[in-house]
Amino acid sequence: MAKALLDVLTGKAPERRPVWLMRQAGRYLPEYRAVRQEAGSFLDLCYRPDLAAEVTLQPLRRYDFDAAIVFADILVVPHALGLDLKFVENEGPVLSTVRDMAGVDALGTERGPWQYERVYETLRGVKAGLPGHVGLIGFCGAPWTVASYMIEGRGSNRALALAAAQANEMWFRSLMQRLVESSVEYLLGQVAAGAEALQIFDSWAGDLPGELRQRCVHEPIAAIVRGVREVRPEIPFIVFGRGIGMGHAELARATGANAVSVEQDVALSDVLASLPEGVAVQGNLAPEIVMGGGVSLAQGAREICRSVPMDRHVFNLGHGILQHTPPENVTELLKVIREHDGGKT
Repeated sequence: MAKALLDVLTGKAPERRPVWLMRQAGRYLPEYRAVRQEAGSFLDLCYRPDLAAEVTLQPLRRYDFDAAIVFADILVVPHALGLDLKFVENEGPVLSTVRDMAGVDALGTERGPWQYERVYETLRGVKAGLPGHVGLIGFCGAPWTVASYMIEGRGSNRALALAAAQANEMWFRSLMQRLVESSVEYLLGQVAAGAEALQIFDSWAGDLPGELRQRCVHEPIAAIVRGVREVRPEIPFIVFGRGIGMGHAELARATGANAVSVEQDVALSDVLASLPEGVAVQGNLAPEIVMGGGVSLAQGAREICRSVPMDRHVFNLGHGILQHTPPENVTELLKVIREHDGGKT
């Protein structure tokens, strides 16, 4: 079987509708929780290639997904640039901060830092264990989202980051440029290690309106896409600009994305109708519906499949799968999708 994910992303007719789920390797799976306990911490799990490859592959053993996404974190890049990073239970990531030019100048310049190399090793391990029809996705965080974490030191409140973006001082511009350059290096390394498609996550894109979104979201992501394609022009990109509503068409045009991933409160059909020819949509069933299961899951999945054609759609969620989702609900989701599309396997 051909790789349905890559077919959709490159404008070919897929044999079936490709399906994968954000956070498909995660805490809803008991086998993941066992490995997470063995690793000791989330960050240790990210940097243990044997264990990170194992949890990446776990959902592929349970479910007939069409893609695996490497298990890592968007904060690998600032960690590789020299910031202290830890994950606090029930709080999330905590970083040392960058808030002036001295902080930007202090960021590391080492090529191929050990953090990147661990992720590359994970990708090589995953690649060796994947079924032939399953695509392998690498990823990074978008500069705006990553810069927000670096400026704030955590992810909950972005007041300082928004003020820096609005002021557009030299240090902020320099920080964004450093993140573009480091992300290009990191993604090219992922491709060399086996990634066949790349996703850029801009979790806080919806914070920025108008000119700020163009300057801090569109332009940096476009620069990353160009930088990778200068070396590997064949690599397709998915861009997830969370919270931008009907701004996905503008995002696609500005960045050259092959697909845009869409949050759950926007109609996929409306977004698809607004996109440049050949650009696909990814999404966008609400994670809460998958967690609840039952009739709502079946109705929601069928409605999405009816609303957008198979050759322009990657089935996914509007955001990551929730921790308390029963694993059997994902089995049911896949059954509904395959039955709707004619029972192709």
